Amino acid sequence: MCGITGCWQPQGAVESELHETIQAMTAALHHRGPDSRGNWVWPNVGLALGHTRLAIVDLSPAGHQPMHSRCGRFSIVFNGEIYNHSSLREKLEIAGKTFRSTTDTEVLLEGFSAWGIVPTIEQSIGMFAIAVWDNHEQSLTLIRDRLGIKPLYYGTALHPGSHQQQFIFGSELKALTANRKFERRIDRDILPIFLRHNYIPAPFSIYKNIAKLPPGSMVTLKATNTIWPPVSRYWDHRDVAVKRLINPFRGSYEEACEELERLLISSVKLRMLADVPVGAFLSGGIDSSLVVALMQAQSTRPARTFSIGFTEAEYNEAPFARAVANHLKTDHTEFIVTPAEAMQVIPDLPKIYDEPFADSSQIPTSLVCRLARQHVTVALSGDGGDELFCGYRRYFDALRLGRLTAVTPAKARRLASLTLTGIAQQIGRWPQAQKLLRRGANLLSESSPSGVYKRNMQHWRDHESVLLNAHPPSTQFDYLMRNPIARDLQHSWMFTDAITYLPDDILTKVDRASMAVALEARVPLIDHRVAEFAWSIPIDFKRKDRTGKLPLRTLLAKHVPVSLFDRPKTGFGVPIDHWLRGPLREWAEDLLSEDRLRDDGYFNPAEIRKKWQEHQTRKADWHYHLWDVLMFQAWLAEHR
Repeated sequence: MCGITGCWQPQGAVESELHETIQAMTAALHHRGPDSRGNWVWPNVGLALGHTRLAIVDLSPAGHQPMHSRCGRFSIVFNGEIYNHSSLREKLEIAGKTFRSTTDTEVLLEGFSAWGIVPTIEQSIGMFAIAVWDNHEQSLTLIRDRLGIKPLYYGTALHPGSHQQQFIFGSELKALTANRKFERRIDRDILPIFLRHNYIPAPFSIYKNIAKLPPGSMVTLKATNTIWPPVSRYWDHRDVAVKRLINPFRGSYEEACEELERLLISSVKLRMLADVPVGAFLSGGIDSSLVVALMQAQSTRPARTFSIGFTEAEYNEAPFARAVANHLKTDHTEFIVTPAEAMQVIPDLPKIYDEPFADSSQIPTSLVCRLARQHVTVALSGDGGDELFCGYRRYFDALRLGRLTAVTPAKARRLASLTLTGIAQQIGRWPQAQKLLRRGANLLSESSPSGVYKRNMQHWRDHESVLLNAHPPSTQFDYLMRNPIARDLQHSWMFTDAITYLPDDILTKVDRASMAVALEARVPLIDHRVAEFAWSIPIDFKRKDRTGKLPLRTLLAKHVPVSLFDRPKTGFGVPIDHWLRGPLREWAEDLLSEDRLRDDGYFNPAEIRKKWQEHQTRKADWHYHLWDVLMFQAWLAEHR
């Protein structure tokens, strides 16, 4: 696991300037790869590549990057892991290739040389962000893994005092902003999308002229098209899902579970391969418990597992994780976090996430990564099960409530919504009940199941009242709301989450939190082979009544008693709503002061202050909305 970056100025560049630039960009990613750092400059073509290494496979200097193919044609910087590199190496050796290391990086390079870039990537199982220079074609290709586990930003910087544009890329925005040619122009039009979803989805970024490469995509640049080259897909998640929904698995439920088990055992086994200590996050939920169970079943020693808990009982999942760990006999480490310890993370968030990001579970995620890094260098995570196997409660709530609102007259829905809102305003001493009532009041305003789902996935809906001079572009989420991929609404919502919420929120959160402490997080449930098979599983094999993830439950029950995991799903959250009225109040008040909001010029101070006061007086719970604004304001203070 590493950090990659680079710049290309085909019109010509001074060698000393290239060295200075790439050194600064690479240094900004030191946290992603503290074991070694490498730069390579080709002054004759104006190209520089940089790499920071977290050594996982072949810890020797033979794994140093940038790395060059034996034939001299290809050079690479690579962030991620190719889990099946050993089998690919065997194929290449049969074809006559020889190797100087046991790294997966060299396997990629020799694969490019023998088979070409796309055929090599199509055979690779893994997570990756790759930049490869083809010296014959004088081209630079950027590639991102199929599900979007590893990040890759790219765009342009303008040389001061000239019209020479420089193409730049990096694992994180901080590498790009370290380039002195980069102009930090905030894209106001992206802010409504951020406030709506609490993250900035691909292909957008917070800065103008910078994009995220979408999952499963690649771009190839030549000297004649280094501004905005066309994006192509080597793996299209939509095509994969549609084809398998149209031609589903034809066997029985038991046979589907057998095939899924085979794929998951393979996926977990591959992700246990490393030359450094490996562990796993364990929340006690279905997904992480299944990953740990399959990990423990294939290990000759107790698996290392990690969980955190909170002193607030409603947010504390540590006892569930502990029970699963005890049953599986893992080597378990648990840390109970006080509110003060959790809040110590908050000042670091703008530095960790590099662009506005407001999923408050970023706090416990950062804490559990810090805990794990004290003991291991690699940690397996259970992310992805909900999106592929119908696990989120919102899929069932949206269907049930949406069918009810669809047959209820609009006047009756408005009256019921106003009634619930009025009750919520009177019961400020019972915040959980107030929260449920307000949520119900909001959802009653929708007249269809998809409307209810969409409402569940959004925070600020009316950006005109809160943002100044912003005109948002259309997003993948908007498109999929208009063009569902399946007749079954739950399958359509799962797919929408899989290509928006999963890579742009969940996987972003885990990547930044883990790499901030040089921890490699691996995600076996979204091995692309598992994802492809999951879309072929009939929806009725995944759900029953209001219960989802049936195949995962069935497989987990082979290892863990049902009583240890059969409980309502809880989120990985922290009590932000309470903290904003207590220990975080002074910090938030400063960021949301009327003068500051007016001087910054992005938000309507009156609207923000109104929400803030209503939250403080318990007239309403606006913590999701306020956290979005606070994370932008904190980011702005750090990066202005």
